[in-house]
Amino acid sequence: MQSQNWCIEMLTNCKILVAKTAGFCFGVDRAIKIVYNELDIRSNVVTLGPIIHNGNVVADLESRGCRAVSLEEVTPDNTVIIRSHGVAREVYDKLGGIGCQVVDATCPFVARIHKIAEERSREGYTVLIAGDPAHPEVEGIKGHCQGEAFVFDGCEELETLVKSDALRQKKLAILAQTTYNKGKWDDCCELAKRLVPEALIFSTICSATAERQEEAASLAKQADMMIIVGGRHSSNTLKLKAVCEQYCPCMLIESADELRDFDPAGAKLIGISAGASTPAYIIKEVLRTMSDIINNEEEFNFEEALEASLKPIHIGKRVQGTVLSVNSNEVYVDLGTKQQGVIPAAELTDDPAAKPEDVVKVGDTVELVVLKTNDQDGIVTLSKKRVDAALGFEKIMAAKEENAVLSGVVTNVIKGGVLVSSNGVKVFVPASQAAPRREFDLNQLLRQQVEFKILEVNEGKQRAVGSIRAVAKEQRAAAQNAFFENTKVGDTVNGEVKSITDYGVFVDLGGVDGLVRRADLSWNRFKHPSEIVSVGDKIDVTIKDIDPETKKVALTYKKDSDNPWEIFRANYEQGQVIKATVVSITSFGAFAQIINGVDGLIHISQIANKRVDNVADILKVGDEVDVKITEIDAEKKRISLSIRALLPEEDEQPVYDTDAEEAPAEEPADSEGDDE
Repeated sequence: MQSQNWCIEMLTNCKILVAKTAGFCFGVDRAIKIVYNELDIRSNVVTLGPIIHNGNVVADLESRGCRAVSLEEVTPDNTVIIRSHGVAREVYDKLGGIGCQVVDATCPFVARIHKIAEERSREGYTVLIAGDPAHPEVEGIKGHCQGEAFVFDGCEELETLVKSDALRQKKLAILAQTTYNKGKWDDCCELAKRLVPEALIFSTICSATAERQEEAASLAKQADMMIIVGGRHSSNTLKLKAVCEQYCPCMLIESADELRDFDPAGAKLIGISAGASTPAYIIKEVLRTMSDIINNEEEFNFEEALEASLKPIHIGKRVQGTVLSVNSNEVYVDLGTKQQGVIPAAELTDDPAAKPEDVVKVGDTVELVVLKTNDQDGIVTLSKKRVDAALGFEKIMAAKEENAVLSGVVTNVIKGGVLVSSNGVKVFVPASQAAPRREFDLNQLLRQQVEFKILEVNEGKQRAVGSIRAVAKEQRAAAQNAFFENTKVGDTVNGEVKSITDYGVFVDLGGVDGLVRRADLSWNRFKHPSEIVSVGDKIDVTIKDIDPETKKVALTYKKDSDNPWEIFRANYEQGQVIKATVVSITSFGAFAQIINGVDGLIHISQIANKRVDNVADILKVGDEVDVKITEIDAEKKRISLSIRALLPEEDEQPVYDTDAEEAPAEEPADSEGDDE
């Protein structure tokens, strides 16, 4: 008693801080709700092992008839709940062989790891798991691997593994238990990148776990001591304690009863955090007990706290019914009671176009929520779509936690954005997050399948805000990275003409925009690039230049095989007589087209066998004339033509000042070329 009085005195000026992230994580909370929901509608419910590592919760479930059993104890009449840790693939197979009802409460984050382990091992990877080899979650992950899998705890064990003969020349996929120590995992990742840079590393630590550890560490740095509340067999609770005791003395308790011998040792600031398997009511009881010690009265109702932390979030009792009959207005179900269950057509589904017979069939077993009861008539009005929405909202929340991509259909265009139906939930997507560009008409998205991410969730109001653009942005970034990693100069790629300007054409290559300048569009003459291509055209282009730093890509659309100079060189030679068409007149002669893209100069001295003062007096644009190729300068791409060489010689030869009338090096300004 004297010791207790001393504690009261010392704590009078003590400050207590509780970590915001303390207590149930999403996966544990989901599993607990599933168990209590099943107890509301079924009998003979069992969990495959303790649902969580918390004796208080397990004891409460046992008081309601829910036992924790081993696989060998399961009987066909059981409803078996798989806990949030998950189980190996063979456990599902054995349960299926027993013939019992199975309800899977595996945490979505753990299920994601199962999928990674199964897919990668099927591809020939050896899976390395950071975690406790005896932990049920780790055992479950190993049980989903199709090939070899090894468990390590820390850098030393990882290094020993990757340098062993057993893993030499093996493809490695490295992941972590969801509750693994974040600091140790970061160190292991750095080591793995150095030792096996080609290994696939997956970030699988639960975001809630990482946040809880980071917040607890931050609190421990300020506190004189920390109290960690949770089961002594809970992996994440023990890891939380290990993180905190690096900075200050740390005490692990399972309940407030253990505070009777609490010795603060003059602490002025005490921090409280709790593991993911610790219910809110236990945390509140600990806080209330400590508050009582420092004379800070706080009303606390154990039953209310337990109810608030463990019961479902939706209103109304969850029941299960068997469909007896279906008509256009309602569905009748057997609830296993004296009352008759009725589901109005409007409460069957969120899809207004669906008929009742499209949603359920006679004999179907459906999950329902009670809307109202009429004891006088013996009628219970039920809703299926509200249960679907509640279950769907769990998936929405999980997608938010995982930063996962969801798919859905745009059902409504409303003021400020669109509504996307996904998993029975209407997700609001603001216009700024729905439209690919500012002038976009949102009605184009109506009834379209779209992919999106969840930006915000309001669990209390069952509302969510999503973004279509976030997915498009990530997809574009991924495509851009893949493009610059895999594409090189000289490659031919397919793209879509995105926009056309006076100086060239922009082509969407799938995440990357490339520019085809005028000079690289065509070998032929044109006035505007729109004469060559149109917006929306799918065209093959060749990479001319690529700069991964500036993300600029230069393209060419004209083909070397279409190069008119190559065609000319293959089909024409000096001294050959050909037909050419006059395309422009200058003071020093005329340019005549030999083939499309190749012109030759008929100098004024080679137009006639007499003196010519004005070229236009003899030739005009469009004239087709016989000429002789008198000179070819392939390097400068110049061709000299002569009409005079084909005319009979006359006694008097014209005299020209060739210096004054020498043709310029390039084509005249009024010649239609393809220069920029």
